[in-house]
Amino acid sequence: MAACALGLVAAWHIGPAATWLPPVRKALSPALDGRGRPGHVALTFDDGPDPASTPHFLGALADHGVRATFFVVGTSLERHPALGRALVAAGHEVAVHGWHHDRPWFPAPLRDAREVARTADAVRRICGTDPQWYRPPYGILSGGRLAAARRAGLRPVLWSSWGRDWTADADARSVEASVLADLTGGGTVLLHDADGWSAPGAWRATLGALPGLLAECRRLGLSAGPLNEHGIGRADA
Repeated sequence: MAACALGLVAAWHIGPAATWLPPVRKALSPALDGRGRPGHVALTFDDGPDPASTPHFLGALADHGVRATFFVVGTSLERHPALGRALVAAGHEVAVHGWHHDRPWFPAPLRDAREVARTADAVRRICGTDPQWYRPPYGILSGGRLAAARRAGLRPVLWSSWGRDWTADADARSVEASVLADLTGGGTVLLHDADGWSAPGAWRATLGALPGLLAECRRLGLSAGPLNEHGIGRADA
């Protein structure tokens, strides 16, 4: 009986995390891809804010007249509140990535609920906006984190295209190619504006890829912008 109970707990905890795999996500929970309007691409960034890198992205996006959604880490936002306010002042959307940037190896539903809510509260207090979205670190959506997001009134959103921009060998060309390989209208693009959990300096590859990515979106007749303009609601995924 105890073994059965442990098995059920494990299944509840780790089962949703299988949606990290794109084929599983597409088959079982396509809403997690962040599919939106066919003529729009949601541009999203994880892991900031970081004073060494995030201002460069603010500048590049301003140069191109594009706004995005930034999934922030709560501890980073608390350390750099002025950057959080700068994101909002520039017209960007701020969403919840988590209080810490860790992997949920063991069930901890109470901690998950506390930390997701704490990050959402920090966004409201520091940025003055009400967050709508949640993306767990590493895209690992455990049962506890899924429940925590729903309890906090956040919709979980992963991605349909990513730049693989966290590796030491990433460069602007590889990031652009990785995104474009899966880029379609209505898709959600995952990039990183900080390297706290990536190879040192990896954000420079992402920054270098932005002009080409945005140019390709324009060539395809796609507008790029934040999730709150992507045409998806706040209902549970």
